[in-house]
Amino acid sequence: FMNWDKPILTDSGGFQVFSLTSLRKIKEEGVYFNSHIDGHKIFMGPEESMQIQSNLASTIAMAFDECPSSLATREYIQNSVDRTKRWLYRCKAEMQRLNSLPDTINPNQMLFGINQGGTFADIRIEHAKAISELDLDGYALGGLAVGETHEEMYHIIEETVPYLPQNKPTYLMGVGTPANILEAVDRGVDFFDCVYPSRNGRHGHVYTNHGKLNLFNAKFELDERPIEEGCGCPACKNYSRAYIRHLLKAKEMLGMRLCVLHNLYFYNTMMEEIREAIEEHRYASYKKAKLEGFEMKEEN
Repeated sequence: FMNWDKPILTDSGGFQVFSLTSLRKIKEEGVYFNSHIDGHKIFMGPEESMQIQSNLASTIAMAFDECPSSLATREYIQNSVDRTKRWLYRCKAEMQRLNSLPDTINPNQMLFGINQGGTFADIRIEHAKAISELDLDGYALGGLAVGETHEEMYHIIEETVPYLPQNKPTYLMGVGTPANILEAVDRGVDFFDCVYPSRNGRHGHVYTNHGKLNLFNAKFELDERPIEEGCGCPACKNYSRAYIRHLLKAKEMLGMRLCVLHNLYFYNTMMEEIREAIEEHRYASYKKAKLEGFEMKEEN
């Protein structure tokens, strides 16, 4: 359907379950929850999550986990992490079984484990050590950007990443702003996923090297410049801020589409720059200049 012949990552459903707080019950075997659409009862455990992801035939499947609230007590988070660890063993066993079947669509599907522990560094570290022993294809940091401060998030990344395998990719789930990405890369993170570029784009928020702009603002009504001078995205090459603002105000879908195209182009370009800066051993100066640019505000 997607016509995308490149890597695809599927999530396990753990975070989606977290977002259905009022509709779900977590037990050792898995999670019972009610459909947010029609209320019918659904069960999903580690095996069901692996089976769904195997049928989707993604390149990378994520282990089924619980994503506890950042406001949960230490006791709750410890119990949750212990269960997530037990679920990971079940995910690995089921993934191996599915990959060995003759009719499996992608028998080379990879499994990533997810580190949890809220903002308790010691729980995070112990969990990182435990899941590292399973020799998975990669490891993710989950349960961040769910209510804690940016400083708390950076601290947890800094404390935890050294205890994950250095020869395997490290993935920060659900993060984040351009500044978040720059800070996380500095702390050893390799890749990310986030709704920011698309969701914020649909609300007229666009990212530039001089900070974020809200194209709904009246000051862009007659602004003939592109979103960002020199940007090679389809929006900047063909349309002005004024026109895109007009589309947004008129509730034309093209306005949202152009903002999303720009944001995705901006993010992808930044990731290319990050890779290049790392390879050329100048990441520290690149990060400093980029963050200083985000702080700048346009004169008009």
